Amino acid sequence: MNIDQAADPALAAPLAALRGAMQAQHAPPALENALMAAFATRFPTRRWYHAFSPRQWSVGAGSTALVALTALMLTLQATPEPGAAPAMMGQDSGAFIALESAERIEQETDPRVLEADVPRTALAALGLPVSPENAGDSVRAEMLVGADGAPLALRLVSLP
Repeated sequence: MNIDQAADPALAAPLAALRGAMQAQHAPPALENALMAAFATRFPTRRWYHAFSPRQWSVGAGSTALVALTALMLTLQATPEPGAAPAMMGQDSGAFIALESAERIEQETDPRVLEADVPRTALAALGLPVSPENAGDSVRAEMLVGADGAPLALRLVSLP
């Protein structure tokens, strides 16, 4: 909708005449450039990155590099090497795979050994090999269980 149609119809003709007269009027280029330069000095355009000093940029870059390096070190430390054996605790009748820390296992006052059938897919998280052919099978295992029923360690009895 044109502004002339929305306003009073009596004003439509005078507004059209004023619009036509104003189209012929232009400011000289030097005046327009001077006005734009004055506006730019009064209201400078600053990007977000101009708000930081070089010292702040160097501290931010150093902090980011330190965080990235720490994350990389933790990732490399937590990732086991291919073919590495899982953490095991020696026992007189076989090796247990520790599911909890050694301190937690040593603090347990009354641990019990229970026999269970463990799915092979659960053993994949412990680093044991699982193939698609035998993923649905289960393995006979002995579990060292704490007084609260939480599993502490696992010993594989049969690995078909």
